[in-house]
Amino acid sequence: MNKITNSLLVLAVGGMMLSASAQTEATGGPGAHDPGHPRVNQVNRRQTRQQKRIAQGINNGSLNPKEAAHLEKREAGVQRQEQRDMAKHNGHLTKAEQRQLNRRENRISRSIYRDKHNNK
Repeated sequence: MNKITNSLLVLAVGGMMLSASAQTEATGGPGAHDPGHPRVNQVNRRQTRQQKRIAQGINNGSLNPKEAAHLEKREAGVQRQEQRDMAKHNGHLTKAEQRQLNRRENRISRSIYRDKHNNK
């Protein structure tokens, strides 16, 4: 894969992350990010770390564009679920919702690892 394709893919991934966080902050209503809520913060930190792992895989060539797009789509699904859950509880997550989101993140994390290491 050439550097231009890699660069475009990294920009697209970054844009998705930025638009998701900007949308959350802009709404300010139910489902908005509560910087003081530990369960929301834990889930968001985890999503950020996995986004970085995907971007790293794109940059070093261990993820191809198709794999990266699939992982991004799955991450976006987790983010949508988080927003729906937070909207139900005035910007907070219940312990059960946090566990469910973490289970989904665990599956995605294993997929990231497999995709990055099976190409070698």
